[in-house]
Amino acid sequence: MSTTEASQLPRPRTLFDKALTVGVEEEFLLVDAVTGVVVPLAPDVLAADSPHDLQAELTQFQVESATPVCRSMSEVRASLTTTRSVLGTMAAAHGTRIVATGTPVLGDVKPVPLTNDPRYRRMEVEYGRLVQDLTICGCHVHVGIPDDDAGVLISNHLRPWLPVLLALSANSPFADGRDTGYSSWRYLSWSPWPSAGAPPHFSSAEEYHVARRNLLDSGAAMDPATVYWDVRLSANHPTVELRVCDVAATVDEAVLIAALTRGVAVMALSARAPALDVAPHVLRAAMWRAARDGVEGTNVDLRTGSLVQASKQVQALVEWVRPALEAAGDYDLVTDAADRILLDGSGAARQRRAFQQRGSLKDVVTLLMRQTAHP
Repeated sequence: MSTTEASQLPRPRTLFDKALTVGVEEEFLLVDAVTGVVVPLAPDVLAADSPHDLQAELTQFQVESATPVCRSMSEVRASLTTTRSVLGTMAAAHGTRIVATGTPVLGDVKPVPLTNDPRYRRMEVEYGRLVQDLTICGCHVHVGIPDDDAGVLISNHLRPWLPVLLALSANSPFADGRDTGYSSWRYLSWSPWPSAGAPPHFSSAEEYHVARRNLLDSGAAMDPATVYWDVRLSANHPTVELRVCDVAATVDEAVLIAALTRGVAVMALSARAPALDVAPHVLRAAMWRAARDGVEGTNVDLRTGSLVQASKQVQALVEWVRPALEAAGDYDLVTDAADRILLDGSGAARQRRAFQQRGSLKDVVTLLMRQTAHP
């Protein structure tokens, strides 16, 4: 969508007096403080008591944090900063560090050490090697919704922007000790999952629930929580959940993704124009291109099918959600953070620059440790 087209869309008027709530989940890898190799110490790290919402994930290499329900980006930032600090302290007690990257830079352990949880063991039985080879970390943004129809409307409006959000968050160029050739190898690693990928464009919540039931009946999804579309209605909360992004390298970048996601949600519920219904094959191609090139390269213009600079798409997204951002007091925050990424590079680009200095993947992990801990 071009900036001109975006500027012609109706401006939201009805939801500015009451901002939608938002919450963010972040998944981190645990790495040895000296070698930088992933270590299966999540059970030990999480054994300590904490007042924060810290959880185990699929593998013992991972830990997860979640913010409370927030009403402002300042609340989101404060919570993310605190939980990264708390997790960092808990990890350091066991000679390990948390790093925010979508895939392990060092360490190739297959099958992965699964967390000892009956649900994860069942997933291994149901999905075999898809589970055994998977160690990925994402950033998930929840936006509060009044009902499922509102959630489907937001999903439809987020859907055309999924390649842009993926490119902006790309932070996993390395995996298992080598450069993958992609900016987000996490997304490509996740794509074989039978319920993963961009959701369809739905006409109603009823159609959404029928599609979800189809996945459950086929076994492609084990339960509602394993419907892993890039945008979905949460199985446990009254929210719509964006799941397309790599875990953000820094708190600022996580806040940026949260602000943009909420901005699209507000525009979706306020604008009269319907969401662009992109053909699945065109959107799939755009998602692959975004995962490969990130924000530094090109992506697919979903209206024409031609290639355009990804940076221009980021600017178009910011411009389209500008009324919502300004109403929430988030516009300067978003433009500053987006401009910084476009100037300094995405998380993926920064990882590659760290490697190029000496050809050392340990230098990449050192960068990740520093970025993850920096407020």
